[in-house]
Amino acid sequence: MNHRDQYVDLHCHPSLKPFGKSFNFDPPGIQAGRRSSKRNLWYYDPPSVLDKLLNYFTGLTKFSQSNFSSLSRGDVGIVCVSLYPLEKWFVRNKIKNELILDLASNFALGIGDKRIDYIQGIEDYYTDLENQYQFYLQLDGKEVSLPEGRFRYKLVRNYQEIEDIQESEQEGRGNRTICVVVSIEGLHVLNTGLGKAHDESEVLANLEKIRNWEYRPFFVTFAHHFWNHLCGHAESLSGIILKYADQSEGLDTGFTPLGLKVLERLLDNNEGKRIHIDIKHMSPVARREYYALLDSGNSAYQGVPLIISHGACNGLASHMNQTISFEETGSRLNPVRINFYDDEIVRLARSGGIIGLQLDERRIAHPETLKATKKSVKRSKIMHYRSALLWNQIEHIATLLDSNGLFAWDCMGIGSDFDGIIDSLNGFWTARELPFLADFLERHAYNYMQNPELKLPNNLIDADEIVARIWAEMPFPLCRSSSDDLIYSVSNI
Repeated sequence: MNHRDQYVDLHCHPSLKPFGKSFNFDPPGIQAGRRSSKRNLWYYDPPSVLDKLLNYFTGLTKFSQSNFSSLSRGDVGIVCVSLYPLEKWFVRNKIKNELILDLASNFALGIGDKRIDYIQGIEDYYTDLENQYQFYLQLDGKEVSLPEGRFRYKLVRNYQEIEDIQESEQEGRGNRTICVVVSIEGLHVLNTGLGKAHDESEVLANLEKIRNWEYRPFFVTFAHHFWNHLCGHAESLSGIILKYADQSEGLDTGFTPLGLKVLERLLDNNEGKRIHIDIKHMSPVARREYYALLDSGNSAYQGVPLIISHGACNGLASHMNQTISFEETGSRLNPVRINFYDDEIVRLARSGGIIGLQLDERRIAHPETLKATKKSVKRSKIMHYRSALLWNQIEHIATLLDSNGLFAWDCMGIGSDFDGIIDSLNGFWTARELPFLADFLERHAYNYMQNPELKLPNNLIDADEIVARIWAEMPFPLCRSSSDDLIYSVSNI
């Protein structure tokens, strides 16, 4: 497959801003029928020069990055959309003055003051989750006209539906479709982490409701930014937000007894309703506990692949051995605990799992690497220098896996985290620029493969194939497995 034919994004937030803007109307949560409306998933909001400067100097992203117009113009054909009720502690924090708090939160998140007010007083995350899910359903399959042609987005239940859609498009039947796979970020959605006692029976009942959705999530990110009383999280905030939002409760802890019940039920496949676990945002302690369960011999955890929907490597050997094994690549990466250790990436590859590499330059690069990155006023040079930050991640994973006797190129994808409060790679502001990023990565891959330090002959592949495997493979390498357990993962996304 040519890497320009099909792109996949394993993690982004197309609904975060339009769903937020819908709160300016009564009732909220209704998607407008016109794509010119800010509460429509197709609303196109490319960054202005001022927006780019604001992002460059502050890291704040006010513009929309992953609206479906940008996704379609960026040739994204499969996208894992993240349903995410914003945690109230983003907008209910150390800033005491209500007016300043509202203005600061709206400025940082770009979701509208009425949505900020709602989140500040939220008492039911699960209802908000359901409303976000319904927001996608409202215009599911509805065609829109763009200058490039007619498009639609379509929620999918399984991999066969993706193949059927793609086959019909190749035969010239129907318009271009963005296949939408549902995921959830943060299990506070079960109605925990609200600063009050939670009801275990309500939590488990909400989980059953999700398991019975028509478009059941393929995976859930178990932890997120704040304590959810289920699983400890890793520190994830930085800059201005970290200064005012307190992540300390539950930080770097493991699973709670209720969390273990939720985990086992999510992975229960007796009814063919398994929902996979995304380990991004888990604390290293919780991740080790999860791996121990996968290794326990319990049939409920056998054959479960590791999924990191939007992550990065930290270049360190392991949580217990914080040394750099591969100096040339590892020293360029950000050595924070939310990023993943070498032994975890090896485990992920052996499990048949995948890491979606995120595009937040603060996360993927060591601060000194960022500081040393060359500057330019020419767009092509900016793109070359900034895409190298992502290539560092790819090269590190390839070096690591090759040294462990593993094929290097079938466990990496892109999980942009667009619209997820990130500081994206300069020059690659939105999904529309993804084809440019692929092109620049191919340059880096080509230069690297002129004299690669790889030992396994099957890792010595052409640059265009490397990029195609990262960008244009189907969402998960799971679909290439003959294992019954993994076939389930694809046939019941």
